Amino acid sequence: MRSLLLVTAIALLLGGCTQETQNKFGRAVQNWTGTDGILEVYAGDKLVKRFVKIDKLTTAVATEGKAERPYRFGYGILDINLNGVADPSEKKVYFEFSDYSTSYIFFENPQ
Repeated sequence: MRSLLLVTAIALLLGGCTQETQNKFGRAVQNWTGTDGILEVYAGDKLVKRFVKIDKLTTAVATEGKAERPYRFGYGILDINLNGVADPSEKKVYFEFSDYSTSYIFFENPQ
């Protein structure tokens, strides 16, 4: 009975939150549990960059105010040889890309 009340209380609490607050909570849970994302960047139909072992992508927020900025960023290992594996010689890097002009696919590693 107690666990049912706890689950109900949590559901009501989250239901009263804004969508952005719910998204932040979801990202926090996702980050805690860990992910293994892959970001592929394309020029036309050609794969030109791949980042592996990404834990999340973040939408930039303006320094002043709460407006979102038109780019996303994250940290991941730059897969220089595009083999889909984080080789020992490949390093973790910071990256950002435009939501408006960058053709990209972000997905969880299926392995």
